[in-house]
Amino acid sequence: MSTRTTTTTINITINKHVFKAKVVKNKREIIKGMMNATFDNSFDAMLFVKPNASDHLEQHFWMKNCIIPLDVIFIHMGKVTGIQHNCPPCYQKDCPMYTGFGDLVLEVAGGTCKSLRIRKGNNVIIETEAK
Repeated sequence: MSTRTTTTTINITINKHVFKAKVVKNKREIIKGMMNATFDNSFDAMLFVKPNASDHLEQHFWMKNCIIPLDVIFIHMGKVTGIQHNCPPCYQKDCPMYTGFGDLVLEVAGGTCKSLRIRKGNNVIIETEAK
């Protein structure tokens, strides 16, 4: 049985801006997240689809070994439910947790939400067909 994963990207629209998001679903990818990674021309966001998220909607994220600050957007039922702005990278053993409510979480470059005026309550349109 192979542990190899296929990278899927989908378009996500918030406040008329379309993000090309890399989708991560399995536990290993979710834990790794944006560790030691940067966005490039193939994706400008990362969408976390946590297994069983509908059973536990409070989500906790950290910035362990991230290269850049990130905005963390919490999404539930097609709406932005909260945003943690400009979460700084953490290179220590114990990193702060950033918490929000939602079944999906989208990470984008720090400052993106402010510059695009993305706010709590904005509609989120997620492309249903993966590419």
